[in-house]
Amino acid sequence: MLWGRGQEAAPSGPVSPSQLRALTTLEGQEGLNLRALGEALGTRPSSVSRLCDRLEAAGLVERYPSTTSRREIEVRLSRRGRAVLAEFRAFRAREVETVLQEMSLSQLAALAEGLEAFQAAAANLGLAVEASGQERSADIAQSLPHTG
Repeated sequence: MLWGRGQEAAPSGPVSPSQLRALTTLEGQEGLNLRALGEALGTRPSSVSRLCDRLEAAGLVERYPSTTSRREIEVRLSRRGRAVLAEFRAFRAREVETVLQEMSLSQLAALAEGLEAFQAAAANLGLAVEASGQERSADIAQSLPHTG
């Protein structure tokens, strides 16, 4: 529920889940060509091309000639694309904070414990856990009163 509300709150208007995935992928891997972006998204080349057409038309990405191959085009976030991601994250953070404020200290402690267990399980499976997510979980856990 919070995810969808954040997508609709983007300053450029509603951003589809596939568009949001593309934007966040490009943010982490600036200057991908269409083939590499398609591989990262698990999408067919024709679908990625249309997706990038829509993102470019909305002013969220820009295409540039590749620095390594004259036949390839690199896709990068535009200033507006970065602003959309920042606004989306800020909105989502405010929504999560609102929910967290409704929880008791014992519920917050259980949540922090569960998040730490989730991260450990993901690490055991070799799944990447974004560093900022680890830091946020640690911040939540440290802000909770320690019950002994």
